[in-house]
Amino acid sequence: MTDAECVAFLQWALPQLDLRWSGFRKVRHQVCKRIGRRLRALGLPDLAAYRARLTEDRAEWAALDSFCRIPISRFWRDRGVFDHLAGVILPELAAAAARKGRPLRVWSAGCASGEEPYSLAIAFALGPAGKSGASLAILATDSEEILLDRARRGIYGPGSLKDLPEPMRAAAFEAEGALYRLRPGFRTAVTFRREDIRVRMPQGPFDLVAWRNLVFTYFAPPLQRRMAGRLASRVRQGGVLVVGAHEKLPRDCVGFAPEPGAPGLYRRRDA
Repeated sequence: MTDAECVAFLQWALPQLDLRWSGFRKVRHQVCKRIGRRLRALGLPDLAAYRARLTEDRAEWAALDSFCRIPISRFWRDRGVFDHLAGVILPELAAAAARKGRPLRVWSAGCASGEEPYSLAIAFALGPAGKSGASLAILATDSEEILLDRARRGIYGPGSLKDLPEPMRAAAFEAEGALYRLRPGFRTAVTFRREDIRVRMPQGPFDLVAWRNLVFTYFAPPLQRRMAGRLASRVRQGGVLVVGAHEKLPRDCVGFAPEPGAPGLYRRRDA
């Protein structure tokens, strides 16, 4: 299977999964490798045969959909975003929650192996938000159980921690051979749950929702708009939505305004 053959196949298949080619262009080699393994497992000679298989067997689309899930993550990914969350957004939201005597509620969607929700837990515990008097409750969801199992174990290689500031790494992790184990105190606020965001969303309301490098990168525009419409009711007024540093909300998405000076952050407001 050549790169050109795989590109042509993905450009045909992705729209039928409500996914968009532009989001997969840079990560296509990972997807193509998975498809190649699937061809060998099915005993199929080429992508034309696999395309015929998809036409005949609708259940095979679920397998193809699973090959298109990209679990790229690491702690403190997009450092400027997390620095702003730790220093400005989380303290503000935590103080508001403390005044009302409730937990600061966070949802991390597409959490993969847990790097994002644990980064938020570290930012809360080691930053000014931890002195607010509010407790923290993070719901982390992903559609892949194998990734959630890794997240619950809380053990990572050094590459996953390369962006995490050294004082935080020293405080939050203990060395375990060549790996690093997250200390128990930073896990207690995080609950992991298997959930496909396209099928079901937690009800909320949440003070902060992280939809980073997922919906607005990989999903087709019509699906993006439908999901953005469902999201507004799950974020409290004054709450914050975090997307990828290079992502933008659909132009017709109502209920959110860009946070000044903070790329990828949007504030929930009345439409």
